Amino acid sequence: MVALRRRHSAGVIGFLRAAVLPAVIGLFGLLAVAGAARAQIGSDRYSSIVIESATGNVLSAVNADEPRYPASLTKMMTLYMVFEALRDRRLGLDSAVPVSAHAGSMSPSKLGLVPGTRITVEQAILGLVTKSANDAAAALGELLGGDEERFAQMMTLRARALGMSHTTFRNASGLPDTAQMTTARDLAVLARHLVQDFPDDYHYFSIPYFIFHGRTILNHDHLLQSYPGADGIKTGYIGASGFNLVTSAVRGEVRLIGVVLGAARPGERDLHMAVLLDRGFEQLNVPIGDRREPVHGSLIAAAQAAGLDSGAVTRTAVGIHLSAHGWGVQTGTFSSEAAARSAAALARHGGDAGDLRIEAAGTRRHPLFRAVVSGLSAGEAHAACATLAHRHMACSIQRADTGQVASR
Repeated sequence: MVALRRRHSAGVIGFLRAAVLPAVIGLFGLLAVAGAARAQIGSDRYSSIVIESATGNVLSAVNADEPRYPASLTKMMTLYMVFEALRDRRLGLDSAVPVSAHAGSMSPSKLGLVPGTRITVEQAILGLVTKSANDAAAALGELLGGDEERFAQMMTLRARALGMSHTTFRNASGLPDTAQMTTARDLAVLARHLVQDFPDDYHYFSIPYFIFHGRTILNHDHLLQSYPGADGIKTGYIGASGFNLVTSAVRGEVRLIGVVLGAARPGERDLHMAVLLDRGFEQLNVPIGDRREPVHGSLIAAAQAAGLDSGAVTRTAVGIHLSAHGWGVQTGTFSSEAAARSAAALARHGGDAGDLRIEAAGTRRHPLFRAVVSGLSAGEAHAACATLAHRHMACSIQRADTGQVASR
């Protein structure tokens, strides 16, 4: 859809550039985005950069070295420090993370950790990559640094060693601090290091959800569902920064990393990132392929409606996958591949309707599997979800040509 909008807008944008004053062009930020990465998309806080991960080559950059507030993108550095500690065996995924009164007092977004309790390192990691939990970030900082202030100094020193020469951290979470600054270029450097330095841990950034004390915690990064090839990394927002996003996406053998800072709204930020990544792949002659519609509204509704078993199988709808034509369904996620295949067989009524795909999700210690059936007719898709709903299983369907979403 974005690609179609970009082609449709190209002629209009060319006219605007030639005939309208730059100040007026700024009022048409989203249209201009589709034709030129130079456009402002919300305010003078805007910065962006797109790099090729393998080489570090810059494909586009706007205000990439201007100081900006990182907001929750700060947690990328917190996680880098945690992954280093795991790699060096100073921590294990099951290591206890004490929750202090300081950590518990953090402002939302948070898991609601209670001072005096403990969580595991892996739970804290999952809290950061999904809900962007400030209380979990502070607790990790205290665990690794003794206190959060000292941990922030450690973060800054490590960032400088990685080449992030314009970055200073003051806390582990990204909560407001006027001295905590970074740049789009520095954040791209950090994202590239996370991908390359921790190939066994980077997968955490693509976790669609996790279950914490009976609650389903969904990932804030909607591009994981709406942009083909996206596999992380992090969203961020405070009032002073606007809406920030770092995204990694892979097409074929090419991985791009994009950074967008200072958008006025989440949807604007996501759309702009998709356009920048599309342009980057086009520059490298990598086919963009078919685009899926954003599904975050149905994703939340489906996850809230799904039942959580106390037994071996956990079922939660976490996304929708479509074939290029017709209808498709996703049956949810399961704790074993066999359970996912059984659900897919139910959705296909024991026959061969549609194309079956089993996708891996979850974590190394807690693997999950989701069943996807694509290439269905409308009747087949609705019948598949009706069958699964009768078995109290979550199911999501979508009509490809309209983007209409329904969940059961």
